Amino acid sequence: MATLTNWAKNVVFTAAELLEPTSMPQLQQLVASHDRLRVLGTGHSFNRIADSPISLLSVRSLPRVLELDSAAATVRVSAGTRYGELAPFLDQHGFALSNLGSLPHISVAGACATGTHGSGNANQVLAAAVRAQQLVRADGELVELTVADAGFAGSVVALGALGVVTELTLALVPAFQLRQYVYDDLSLATLADGFEQISAAAYSVSAFTRWRDGAQLWLKSEQGRADEPFFGARPATGTRHPLPDGDLSSATEQLGVPGPWQQRLPHFRLEFTPSSGAEIQSEYFVDRALAAPAFAAVQSMAEQLQPVLQISEIRTIAADELWLSPCYGRDRVALHFTWIRDEAALIPVLRELESRLAEFDAVPHWGKYFLTAPDRLAQLHPELGRFAALMAEHDPSGTFTNEFVRRTVLGEQS
Repeated sequence: MATLTNWAKNVVFTAAELLEPTSMPQLQQLVASHDRLRVLGTGHSFNRIADSPISLLSVRSLPRVLELDSAAATVRVSAGTRYGELAPFLDQHGFALSNLGSLPHISVAGACATGTHGSGNANQVLAAAVRAQQLVRADGELVELTVADAGFAGSVVALGALGVVTELTLALVPAFQLRQYVYDDLSLATLADGFEQISAAAYSVSAFTRWRDGAQLWLKSEQGRADEPFFGARPATGTRHPLPDGDLSSATEQLGVPGPWQQRLPHFRLEFTPSSGAEIQSEYFVDRALAAPAFAAVQSMAEQLQPVLQISEIRTIAADELWLSPCYGRDRVALHFTWIRDEAALIPVLRELESRLAEFDAVPHWGKYFLTAPDRLAQLHPELGRFAALMAEHDPSGTFTNEFVRRTVLGEQS
């Protein structure tokens, strides 16, 4: 296999082969004949969650599935489908997903497996929309799991450790329109003091900051807004990008122009690559009620962050019941960091950042770069033991495990 990397190129995969089945029988045969393999999605993870020392498998060449059930308000979709491909189909038929991530380029199965999310006080992680999923287990058996099955809450954000997910059924809402407004120069003190009001001011809210120069606020609203300051921040007079030197043409339309949900909820347009990929990302979730002191903890090391930080994004996510979700049982605020692609420079800064956020029981995003120790992960995820038992039930031979899963879920030392 030619050298294969993740999107950001900070991970070089170690597998000797990449399997790309084109039919379900072929997929089942490949899975049953391999002792170890991992599924590779769109490569938008920043650690070795998808890596395998033997074989990687991609579902992108399997037959595409897009089956709408209007009466049930659900859609059945093939696992490798990107959100940017699914969303226009739904909108054309008068339906929507309740939320999307900032990138429409990620696959449905990969996003759900890692607890990926968008923003909004009432919006849960993307995996919370899953009502059923089809997967191939280690012996090649094709099984269907639904919300009626015991353990379903542990089978969606599952880190690819139960089997090869081939199709998902997602709950839908009626299609809707949004307007996107950006505000410049929101003070960090105001963001902290007024966070509950600010985060509740629109359907989806994001704040971008470098933790010393104020913040840029993005409101995705169902209602029109007056062209006036918001918590002291000035309405942007033109299109903005989260990065000061970012390509403005890649950003979704702003300035309050109404548009369909799938063209406003993401920050970036599907037809553009949002950046060069020369970056590493980390993200930590803390209780929303602790937003202000968590902000202060990050801001206290603002000068240490500057050499390695490109931008940070703040979002909110509603609680859910998915065992390995970072929002399991708790409304959260997510602190996202886009770093330069320099692990040697990043590690000491990240170690200090995690230390300062430890008092808030900060939970790392499964698909991002983090240093959190396995014993600490076990404390942060109260259902981790139940999930390990679910792994043993679905994959007793450990076909879908890798070093990342053994370390983070099973607590094994590398």
